[in-house]
Amino acid sequence: MRAHSPETNSVANTSAMQDDLAILQRETFDYFIHEANPANGLILDKTEADWPASIAATGLALACYPVGVERGFMTRSAAAERTLATLRFFWNSPQGPEPDATGYRGFYYHFLDMQTGRRTWQCELSTIDSTFLLAGALAAGQYFDADTAPEAEIRTLAEALYHRADWRWAQDGGETVAHGWTPEHGFLKYRWQGYDEALLLYVLGLGSPTHPLPETSYPAWTATFRWENCYGYEYLYAGSLFIHQLSHVWIDFRDIQDAFMRSKGSDYFENSRRATFVQQRYAVDNPRGFEGYGEHCWGITASEGPGPSTLKLNGIERQFEGYVARGVPYGPDDGTLAPWSVAASLPFAPEIVRPAISFCIHQAKLKAANAYGFKAAFNPTHPGTSGNAFGWWVSPWHFGLNEGPVVLMIENECSGLLWRLMRSCRYIRIGLQRAGFEGGWLKEFNQESTPAA
Repeated sequence: MRAHSPETNSVANTSAMQDDLAILQRETFDYFIHEANPANGLILDKTEADWPASIAATGLALACYPVGVERGFMTRSAAAERTLATLRFFWNSPQGPEPDATGYRGFYYHFLDMQTGRRTWQCELSTIDSTFLLAGALAAGQYFDADTAPEAEIRTLAEALYHRADWRWAQDGGETVAHGWTPEHGFLKYRWQGYDEALLLYVLGLGSPTHPLPETSYPAWTATFRWENCYGYEYLYAGSLFIHQLSHVWIDFRDIQDAFMRSKGSDYFENSRRATFVQQRYAVDNPRGFEGYGEHCWGITASEGPGPSTLKLNGIERQFEGYVARGVPYGPDDGTLAPWSVAASLPFAPEIVRPAISFCIHQAKLKAANAYGFKAAFNPTHPGTSGNAFGWWVSPWHFGLNEGPVVLMIENECSGLLWRLMRSCRYIRIGLQRAGFEGGWLKEFNQESTPAA
């Protein structure tokens, strides 16, 4: 039998990887079809019994439906119907200071009852989760551009929801934006400071034509950044991998720069690329000696874990955490990895992400027997429950917040669909321009009038 040439093997491997990504995307997308209430469009936060909806997961679903149409996962009419049900619900749901409302001042509570859509768990009115919801609405408004009554209503409601958000109120008298608010205690003490997923929040807030953030809010946020050198990579530090991904799900930051990144000769896309390599290098270095870490086995982010518990394993006392914001290189790190966060880094560093996804699918078998692609997290150091099929701990759950970035970042790498939709949204362009971004694709558009400061 004649051996295949290296070129033939390379083509075969590339084709197999594309097939893996296509299947992973399809299976992950199914979360938004099945873990939903079609009557109001709400998406389940987590596949545990009696769990509420997440407004962030619902916003991601709104962005995923166009992918579903383009990939043949659902018809355009079905996607428009689901989208319209979602937007109608949020527009008509109770807005007010009452403790059982759905939202207030154009923002929404983090968790809502799947059936009634009312606030649950006495949770906070979340500025960042509302950001993802509104971004999803704007993406839907850009995609559904047909001259039909349903699609015209989608566009109208998307703009109306975005216009209602009172970003200045969310500052609570400060320069930066507060994390949230509750009717019982008012604004939370925490603010969006330090590099984090609020990059999208500030862009949307600055782009508002009705209640915009003042331009001073953005440099007040970037003034809290930490520039570091880890494993030879100079980058804007954030420990959890999701921070380097969630704003990028929506906005193409390639070759556009604000004042901070101009001063560093970089951009936020390149920064996320470096952060991805730092993750891999940390796993190879494995300073805490956890099982499984390596070149193709990495991905440390905010996730649930096997704890809280303490176990003595191979003579070493290990402390395991529950849901915490794990990060590198400073921790916390208890050996828990999140395969979805690897997939969500695909556009930044495909040369290391593709082999890692392949490892998660074929060697670690983390997709086997799962309805929606990868489960939330796994820990090869923790033995898990007695007799489990893996021999180590694997989360029993899926989370909507994890599923959306997998669908969307695979698509952004393949076709750039969501990036194109958001580039065509004037509010995104205005927000970026008011934040001081220049260059790249922004040069294609004329300077637009900005909201009054």
